[in-house]
Amino acid sequence: MEKIVKIESVSQYNNMRGIKTLHPLISVLDLSKAKPMPAKTFQFGCYAIFLKKLKCGELRYGRSNYDYQEGTLVFIAPGQIVGVNPKTKTFKPKGWVLLFHPDFIKGTSLGRYIQQYSFFSYEVNEALHVSQKEQKLV
Repeated sequence: MEKIVKIESVSQYNNMRGIKTLHPLISVLDLSKAKPMPAKTFQFGCYAIFLKKLKCGELRYGRSNYDYQEGTLVFIAPGQIVGVNPKTKTFKPKGWVLLFHPDFIKGTSLGRYIQQYSFFSYEVNEALHVSQKEQKLV
């Protein structure tokens, strides 16, 4: 059975991607300046929102492949497990990721209501495809 790597903090994720941590609870990364994700399976302990500007590998959610392409928003909630297929050719990633620990929003209205937002609870093997105009807005 494949070992699941737990990403429990923003700094742990940043270290894996070769990025300096500026704040312990939140990070915005330019993926073109980050190391590619290793071909492993990860359980996120943080929220992550990716704007993928390039399809840079095959992602798995559970036993299914994640439906994403260039210009896709991918949302990951704490506890979700995502894997990078080991057979995938490594590409230099492009895009952005917003990563934040649940403690960052604890006690706020967002923290109280985030479970009501469908971004983190839609069909997890389907990403949100966005237009060029929407990508620029994001």
